Amino acid sequence: MTEELAIKTESLSKNYGQVTALDHLSLEVNKGEVLGYLGPNGAGKTTTIRLMLGLIKPTAGVAYIFGMDSQKAKVKAHKRLAYIPGESLFWPNLTGEETLHLLGKIHGKIDVKYQKELIARFKFDPKKKVRTYSKGNRQKINIIAAMQTRADLLIMDEPTTGLDPIMEQAFRECAMEAKANGQTIFLSSHILEEVESICDRVGILRDGKLVELGTLEQMRHLSALSVEATFAGRPPDVSALKGVSNVKITGHQLVCQVHGPIEPLFKVLVSNHPKTLLSREPSLEELFLSIYDKKEIQNNEA
Repeated sequence: MTEELAIKTESLSKNYGQVTALDHLSLEVNKGEVLGYLGPNGAGKTTTIRLMLGLIKPTAGVAYIFGMDSQKAKVKAHKRLAYIPGESLFWPNLTGEETLHLLGKIHGKIDVKYQKELIARFKFDPKKKVRTYSKGNRQKINIIAAMQTRADLLIMDEPTTGLDPIMEQAFRECAMEAKANGQTIFLSSHILEEVESICDRVGILRDGKLVELGTLEQMRHLSALSVEATFAGRPPDVSALKGVSNVKITGHQLVCQVHGPIEPLFKVLVSNHPKTLLSREPSLEELFLSIYDKKEIQNNEA
């Protein structure tokens, strides 16, 4: 196994008794790539991360970090990565500054200048005792501790848990800077806007299985294009056109969705001289929901 990839999993699986938490995950993450990893609670996201980190043993399969088996070469692998969990238990009597110093020592290296910059950007007071911090401030420790290492790989499991919107934006800016710096990011998140803004590719997990993987552009086929138009008079009837669905007419406004070629729809709309015409691609949230709705229908039909 070479170091061409930051992460590679081969049929990675984890069972807890009769429950399959992760089912034969085969995934590759390139160096310098930001991969968003999506799925609801219980889909297997955190299990995937724990297997990558070597914190739990797989039932089957293997995970590699820069070509190193995450189980057999755990110490070496961890020197090249940093982990941001959704929440952590810290030493209550230490200050934030002492905690960051200790976590830096455990990792082995930190960029002191960048650490100070991160403390300022996240408006974090390092002089207080950890026991006095809110959940959001404890999460800032996780983020700063990981980012200060400038690690080749950042593995993040719900990294903005407890942060307010301003701090979420600060996190995104730091993530984009890490990406520009050539660092690889594996981001598990519930915040679809966060994933959409910084990720190169997105993987969607359902019931322990990877059901979709690709760029947002590659995944646009999973949901229809939304079209809205207003007219001086009554809108035309487009419900019989191929690929057109969910047609709604309210007064002079027409709203619909279209799968496949849009030319037949646009010809009808334009020939009726619309006052306004708007079309937009589906958001990541709409893509995500369309996948789950589709799978739900398939399960019900099975």
